[in-house]
Amino acid sequence: MMRRLEYYIGSDTDPHRNLARERYLTESVPEDTCILYLWQNRHTVVIGRNQNAWRECRTTELEKDGGTLARRLSGGGAVYHDLGNLNFTFCMRKCDYDLARQQSVIAAACRRLGVQTEVSGRNDILANGKKFSGNSFWSHGGCAFHNGTLLLNVDMANLGRYLRPSQLKLESKGVSSVRSRVVNLCELAPAITVDSMRQAMLEAFSEVYSLPRQELRDSDLDSAEIERGYLHFHSYEWNYGKILPFSFECSARFAWGELTLQMHIKDGVCENAAAYTDALDEGFAGPLAEGLRGCRFTTEEICRQISAVPACAEVAPDICRLIREQNI
Repeated sequence: MMRRLEYYIGSDTDPHRNLARERYLTESVPEDTCILYLWQNRHTVVIGRNQNAWRECRTTELEKDGGTLARRLSGGGAVYHDLGNLNFTFCMRKCDYDLARQQSVIAAACRRLGVQTEVSGRNDILANGKKFSGNSFWSHGGCAFHNGTLLLNVDMANLGRYLRPSQLKLESKGVSSVRSRVVNLCELAPAITVDSMRQAMLEAFSEVYSLPRQELRDSDLDSAEIERGYLHFHSYEWNYGKILPFSFECSARFAWGELTLQMHIKDGVCENAAAYTDALDEGFAGPLAEGLRGCRFTTEEICRQISAVPACAEVAPDICRLIREQNI
């Protein structure tokens, strides 16, 4: 049962440090407590845990323009952040996690500023039929977070410039570009600012949970632990990962998300594999790739291996159908 509300207002705009702080707040959250973390990133593309950086983002152009690529802990798709965007994270013990209640904080905050919202599926929040907030989720060691974006006055030209959206994803939503799917809240309520949304979120936080809130300051946090986390989130290995010299690739969009499967074949055997997905429940990607290593490159052997991976139980039929469509 939730008995205490705490909040932390991010003090910098470095995406790697902000992600380190997010993990620290989540892993150290006390029992019966929810922490609302409000933060901003400057000129950043943030990708999901199992996404391919080069497929999702024009990385060379982003870096040339002084931008940053960051990979978060949670699943979901790529997003563009600048100082017209306010990010939120609800950190709590897993037993206190309540997605509907957390999303109602966002709805209540928007109502305070004159905007009506609706939830679309599990991870998008819409205003006037367009997305202004994408949400993602992570849990570990009995703790969990729900995070997301609030598009207030984001540079839409940059959003379209740096993101490399999947054509499969766009076609499945029946639109021609990523920009046509999203909206800045300032277009619907011109008086909205980052400061007014931040204050509205704090007030709605107390309103929805019917509890007072207490501010956390830098002195309340373990700066050494956050610095260790920063080194991880800042590393090339975490953000870009390993690129395979693959000779086979297939991808498709399913009801549960998009999957790209890459395999490097040598002597008729899968020497290495990688699976990239924007699925919210993305835990199958690693076991899937591991399960394909050493597999003979035949349709039936690949499908047999996929079906034998416990973490792939729910998605194996879809993946095997995709493999069969490749006519290996």
